[in-house]
Amino acid sequence: MATLSTLHSSLQKILITVTTIFLLSSSLPSASAITPFKKIYAFGDSFTDTGNTGSLSGPTGFVHVSNPPYGTTFFHHPTNRYSDGRLVIDFVAQSLSLPFLPPYRKSKGNTTYGVNFAVAGSTAINHAFFVKNNLSLDITPESIQTQLIWFDKYLESQGCKGPESGPECKEALDDALFWIGEIGVNDYAYTLGSTVSDDTIRKLAICSFTEFLQSLLKKGAKYVVVQALPTTGCLPLAMSLAPSDDRDDIGCVKSVNNQSYTHNLVLQAKLSDLRQQFPKAVIVYADYWNAYRTVMKNPEKYGFKESFKACCGTGDPYNFDVFNTCGTPSVTACSNPSEYINWDGVHLTEAMYKVVAGMFLNGNLSNPPFKSLLERKQQKP
Repeated sequence: MATLSTLHSSLQKILITVTTIFLLSSSLPSASAITPFKKIYAFGDSFTDTGNTGSLSGPTGFVHVSNPPYGTTFFHHPTNRYSDGRLVIDFVAQSLSLPFLPPYRKSKGNTTYGVNFAVAGSTAINHAFFVKNNLSLDITPESIQTQLIWFDKYLESQGCKGPESGPECKEALDDALFWIGEIGVNDYAYTLGSTVSDDTIRKLAICSFTEFLQSLLKKGAKYVVVQALPTTGCLPLAMSLAPSDDRDDIGCVKSVNNQSYTHNLVLQAKLSDLRQQFPKAVIVYADYWNAYRTVMKNPEKYGFKESFKACCGTGDPYNFDVFNTCGTPSVTACSNPSEYINWDGVHLTEAMYKVVAGMFLNGNLSNPPFKSLLERKQQKP
C-alpha cells in the first residue's frame, strides 16, 4: 500500500503534468486564430498601393512619396505608401497572420503569401479614354486593366496559364483572398472641369470594373472583398476646391460625396448580379463610404481631434496646398498623426486606416460580414 508521502508526491507530479499541458495548449493558436488563407492578392489605387509607385512614377502633385515624413509612424522610413504608416490592406494581412504584401513591381519573386498590384493614380477606365479626350496630362497611365495584365503575368510565372493548367492554378488561386481596394476616385478627379459628365464616368468606370471582377471570378477567385469609394468630399483637396456653400450634414463637400454615393449604389447592384452569376464565390462589399462617414460624425469616439486638416501639409484653412504637398523639404508633419484623419490632403493616416480596417473585418460595414467569408472558407476542404 502506498504511503501518504508517496501519494502526495504522485499527486504533485500529476498536477505539474496537467499544468504543463494546459500552459502548452494555451500558447498554441486556436482554430479560429489559424488563418484560412495562404495568400492575398490586392488591387486598387494609392489607398492600397504598398510600393508599386515611387516619387518618380507617382501622380503629379504627390511625387514625394519616397521622401520623409511618409512612413514615419510605423516603418520609420518611407516605403512608397501614401500614408504615415500602414494601410487597410496591411491591417488585413496582419489580421490573417500573413506578412505585408510585396508590390508587384518590386516583389523579386518573393510572392509566397501574395502580391499587391495596386497603383497610385490608377483608374477604373482604361487610360486610352483620357488620351482620347485630351485629359491625359500628368495622369498615371496604369488602370485596373493594367493590374489585371500584371496578375496574368504573375500567374504565368507560377506555371498557371489558364483555369485548366492543373495544380499550379489550384495552388495559386484556391487559398487566396482577393482584396480589391477602392478604385474610381481618380476617374472623376481627372475629368474635373472637363465636358465629360459624371454619368459618363460612372457608366464607363463601373463597366470596366465589372469586367475586371468577372475576369478574376472566371479565373477561379472564390473569396473577394470589394471596397466602395469613400466620402471623397471630406478630403482636404475637395474641401479646398469646392465653394463654401457646397457642404453636407457632416461639413464635407456635398456634390463630391453625392458623386461617390451614387457610384457606390451602382457598384452594389453590379456585385449583386455577380453573386448570381458566380454562386460558388463569396463577394463582400466593404462599405468605405459609411465607414468614413461614421468617423466624421463622431471623430472623438475614435481618438481623432482633427477631421478636416491634413497632418502633413501647409496652407489655410486645411493645411493643404496642391503645389506644395507632403514630402517637399519645406513641408512638415504634425507631431501626432494619430489625432488626424487625413495625412497629406488626399490620403489617410495609419490611425484612420486602422479604424476603417476594423470596421470592415470586425464590424458591420461589410456585406456579407467578413466573418462569414472566413467561416465559409474554413468549411471548404
